[in-house]
Amino acid sequence: MLRLNPDEMAQRVAQDIPDGAYVNLGIGMPTKVANYVSADKQVIYHSENGILGVGPAPVPGEENPNLINAGKQYVTLLPGGCYFDNAESFGMMRGGHLDIAVLGAFQVSSRGDIANWATDNDKFPPAVGGAMDLAVGARKLFVVMRHTTRDNQPKILEECTYPLTGAGVVRRIFTDLAVIDVTTDGLQVVELFGDNSFADVQALTGTRLLPPV
Repeated sequence: MLRLNPDEMAQRVAQDIPDGAYVNLGIGMPTKVANYVSADKQVIYHSENGILGVGPAPVPGEENPNLINAGKQYVTLLPGGCYFDNAESFGMMRGGHLDIAVLGAFQVSSRGDIANWATDNDKFPPAVGGAMDLAVGARKLFVVMRHTTRDNQPKILEECTYPLTGAGVVRRIFTDLAVIDVTTDGLQVVELFGDNSFADVQALTGTRLLPPV
């Protein structure tokens, strides 16, 4: 079974971001998406700590210690980019000014609920943070995550078992196995990677999927 690596997953997400979109990239894997914007597109990336016009990761040795994203990773600033305070940034997030938010997740439900925060893990933010604001404020929410946990347990479930970040907000799920849309009819597989079969992906999913049309 083919599983995309994080960079390949980020590249696949970038393909679905339209020219001219204003996009927030969440902490973790989503930040990689900025590295793969097509040269024929102008995508304006937003970081919740107060940057508009985030560019790709800097070349090693050329990092600016004063220029980081919300995940404390070094970033670059594209021509015309700007900085602002958290109040301004969250006003953008909550006011419907972002076309797309790309978040990671621990779980996504069959109805598009997302759970992506925890209080008992030193690796992750100890609260919901800005993800809640992005989940309800962005016009469209993409999730990028591994299809299963490290021990091969499904992360796409009928119901989330972790505390929710947002209910019914996810529009498209990008995993290392497939691309899946959240529709009124259910979870619709729109793309299978490599030679992955629908049966294989369904077997690793904790709820019913609809086959590609």
